[in-house]
Amino acid sequence: MKTSVDRSSLILIIIGLTAITALALAGWVLMRVSSSADSDYSDQQRAEAKTKACSAFEVVRRGVKLNTSIPVPEGSDPVIGQLAMGANARLSAYVGGLYLLDQLDPATPTDLADKMSEFADLLTAIGAYATAGASDSAPEQAARLKSADELNNQLGELCAK
Repeated sequence: MKTSVDRSSLILIIIGLTAITALALAGWVLMRVSSSADSDYSDQQRAEAKTKACSAFEVVRRGVKLNTSIPVPEGSDPVIGQLAMGANARLSAYVGGLYLLDQLDPATPTDLADKMSEFADLLTAIGAYATAGASDSAPEQAARLKSADELNNQLGELCAK
């Protein structure tokens, strides 16, 4: 009877050590993968990727701001003018998000790339939901707009560094 208890204890110890080793290995791999974008590229490559991403961000930021604040031209049909303005706003958000994703280089510093991807995803979602009829005051769309505004500010700060 004593040998079966000893074997059970030994098996539990081996299982425990295997689990701890697996967790340690998984943690090591996770840390290595998350830092590889920064360590696999030279400082110059990261700087060039940051410049490229931040230039794209400025183009998109300017385009979205311009196309969401255009006044309806005088003398035109106000309904058609409003529809055209709305289409431009939706298009600038959606296409701007796609452009940002396209301009991200693998050498882009991780903190910037993560925020840029999140911002791009939000812009495309804002454009897609607006195209589907979501108004800016709808709770979900308002939350997306608020998050995009916050990320816009954070990206401005990251690009200014």
